[in-house]
Amino acid sequence: MGSEISRRQFLGDIAEKGTSLALISQVMGLIQPFGQAEASAGIVDSKHIFVAKEAMHYVKLGRRAVRCELCPWGCTVGEGQKGLCRVRKNVDGTCYTLVYANPCAVHIDPIEKKPFFHFLPGTSAFSIATAGCNIECKFCQNWDIAQVGPEQLRNVYLPPERVAQLAQQGGAKSIAYTYSEPVIFYEYVLDTSRAAKKLGLRNVVVSNGFINPKPMEQWCKYLDAVKIDLKAYSESYYQKICSARLQPVLDTLKLLKQLGMWFEIVYLVIPTENDSDNEFKGVCNWIGENLGADVPLHFSRFSPAYKMKNYPPTPVKTLERARKIAQDTGLNYVYIGNVAGSEAENTYCPKCGKVVVRRKGYYVLEVNLKEGKCKFCGYEIPGVWT
Repeated sequence: MGSEISRRQFLGDIAEKGTSLALISQVMGLIQPFGQAEASAGIVDSKHIFVAKEAMHYVKLGRRAVRCELCPWGCTVGEGQKGLCRVRKNVDGTCYTLVYANPCAVHIDPIEKKPFFHFLPGTSAFSIATAGCNIECKFCQNWDIAQVGPEQLRNVYLPPERVAQLAQQGGAKSIAYTYSEPVIFYEYVLDTSRAAKKLGLRNVVVSNGFINPKPMEQWCKYLDAVKIDLKAYSESYYQKICSARLQPVLDTLKLLKQLGMWFEIVYLVIPTENDSDNEFKGVCNWIGENLGADVPLHFSRFSPAYKMKNYPPTPVKTLERARKIAQDTGLNYVYIGNVAGSEAENTYCPKCGKVVVRRKGYYVLEVNLKEGKCKFCGYEIPGVWT
């Protein structure tokens, strides 16, 4: 909570994770602890004060219980209890979010890190996250913030307007809601997106896609791009590895297509779990039939983490095999992620085969686009380029 972390501690945490000194100096001028007004308007949870922001997308039931309708779990939450996500609490029969204006991570990243390959290449994204998540992936890279509640972390008070100001001052072209799961800090994303729009900034969400249609549709009025982690193409995998369900994620992807939202898909390939030819063919065929051939698909390399440290990293040959299968099914933009220097990081024109965006890791080395079209043959490359 903001009043329990010193500026020195917070800035040290940011510096350890590689944020620029220029950003640190700007953060220092904007970060503030909870003042008397915020404290008096707050709610107390385990000796921490949180902004008293009523949650959206829930219904009140009898005996002061509430039912959250934000994500497919539909948690029924009794008085004084929290939902599965750890960040939505029932206080006297009203559902509150405990993570509004309460981020635990603030960074500036290349947009390619999210990854977005067809969205403002070479630009930076002001990235924020809060504690919590609505599923539990055994391979979670950010488990230390995603699999805990906000009272277990050192957070700062950073309201939406301040986020937008800081992003603009830092030279970012967009704000990314990322690292943990933006669905669980839904209200914070929504209000920050509105504030960002007023300053001419774009908004991107990096999500697991485990959200109900109505809140997703409301979000999309203010978002410019969405990246969805499609963990696998089997219900058994989702249940075993993620403690979740596949179908709601597929439904979210189809909704994004229906709404005309720009989105990209990441498929993390884990050895022995979701790396069979049948699995690759199944997911690629589904994407082609339901979303179209032009949706960028990133096959990412797995690195041991969290509860799957006993698994080996994904062999590069497996990723290359997945990419070949995807291309054979007719998908036009298939990438390999977490393998810096791979030719599969580049964007190629489907018509003439030449490189229209050349990358190395998170760096963009060359852009051969003119008004969104291949500079060499004039073929239109889908994406958000300016």
